[in-house]
Amino acid sequence: MTRAALVTGGGSGIGAAVARALAAEGYAVTVAGRREQPLQQVADEVGGHAVSADMSTPEGAERAVRETVEAHGGLDALVLCAGISRSGTVEQQTPEGWASVLATNLTGGFLTARAAMPHLVERRGGLVAVSSLAGLRAAPASAVYCVSKAGLNMLVQTIAVDYGPRGVRANAVCPGWIRTAMADGAMDELAGIRGTDREGAYRLTHARMPTPRPGDAGEVAGLVVWLLSPSAAYVNGAVIPVDGGVSVLDLGLLEWQETT
Repeated sequence: MTRAALVTGGGSGIGAAVARALAAEGYAVTVAGRREQPLQQVADEVGGHAVSADMSTPEGAERAVRETVEAHGGLDALVLCAGISRSGTVEQQTPEGWASVLATNLTGGFLTARAAMPHLVERRGGLVAVSSLAGLRAAPASAVYCVSKAGLNMLVQTIAVDYGPRGVRANAVCPGWIRTAMADGAMDELAGIRGTDREGAYRLTHARMPTPRPGDAGEVAGLVVWLLSPSAAYVNGAVIPVDGGVSVLDLGLLEWQETT
């Protein structure tokens, strides 16, 4: 029996890398999201199926799950990777911006997990949410993004508690700066502030990190695939940073760090 996976936000960035990695492991893959053209490109590349749908609506989430099951005969793995960002403090953020980020990053995850859960229970499958380091550490002018990702982490842990006894494992990965279109956009913004270019902004951001470089989407995808594999059979409810070690830093002690 071929294992089947649904990857939301699978048309670009980490989601596309996850789709490729799962296909390489023998999964039949459906990618879902709002943008039809990049989704179809990834689906064609991995020999899978594409569903253009708004995952923040019950109808979109249910259709993505239904079409996955129809195309592949079931569902063994769900990867929640759809996400957007809107910068701003609580004063700067608009109610509309707040609602849109929560709808995509958190409510969409809930709706998709809700639709998928009977199928995951049937196959004793797994769920992985691609969250963010912003769900573990507060970032400047990022109120709604941080809140949405912190909520996603807790959603995963509640699923682990409620559905672990029924054979479904749920975990989250929390990437730091990974080279994606979203990260490139943030670096372009920083470059304008600091008077440099994109690569200079990446260097500034990572200069004093334990692993002084941005990550690659494939490095996140590798962890996602492992979490869905039998090798991770006793890993449930974990929230794992993929950040080159930055989350372990004590910023107040960096001045004591020797430079080479």
